[in-house]
Amino acid sequence: MRRHGLRLATTAALLGAVLTLGPPASAQAGTAVLKGKFEEIKEPSTHQPGKVKLTEFADFYCPHCHRFEQEAVPILEKEFGKSLEVTMVGFPVMPGKLPTAFEMYEQAKTMGKGNEMKRVLFRTIHKDKTHLLDRVIRESLIREVGLDVKTFEEGLASGKPLKAVDLGKEWGMKVNVQQTPTVLLDGNIKIEAIDPDNLRLVIRSILDADKKK
Repeated sequence: MRRHGLRLATTAALLGAVLTLGPPASAQAGTAVLKGKFEEIKEPSTHQPGKVKLTEFADFYCPHCHRFEQEAVPILEKEFGKSLEVTMVGFPVMPGKLPTAFEMYEQAKTMGKGNEMKRVLFRTIHKDKTHLLDRVIRESLIREVGLDVKTFEEGLASGKPLKAVDLGKEWGMKVNVQQTPTVLLDGNIKIEAIDPDNLRLVIRSILDADKKK
């Protein structure tokens, strides 16, 4: 009777351990194990088969963000083409800077010129080192990306771009962005090691996993 009781106790203990530990990480994720350095966070996935959505939390005044835009993004877009969708979310972290650049970016997005304005703003801040509060400079940038100055300024004055900036900051804080740039893939794969090789590895493994389904 003692042996039988010991076996029952041992079986119950093992079963409890299995229930506590749960299935392996790959089974919990419901997908093939991805490659590279990343963190899977507790947010819903926005993944669509055959496409990866890359969200970059960045500060226009951050030199690392400027370098990422200049070097990493073109490499990734060239390699993955239409299989990669890149979007920047303004996440101000540099002290003492007004939100003008972020508001201009958000307004340009509503007018279909977000990417063009993003490139112009990074260049103006880091290469030209020009002050965006100068109305003449700002108007020249608006014209450069092909937008109507009057319509653009009216949009800025509406306050909607600033609200969009605030929503972006809230999103960044929700996913615990600690540094810029930080990348989020498909809504729930967070990457702080944003060198192109690591990003390529993670993105490629996502797309390869799609092909195996």
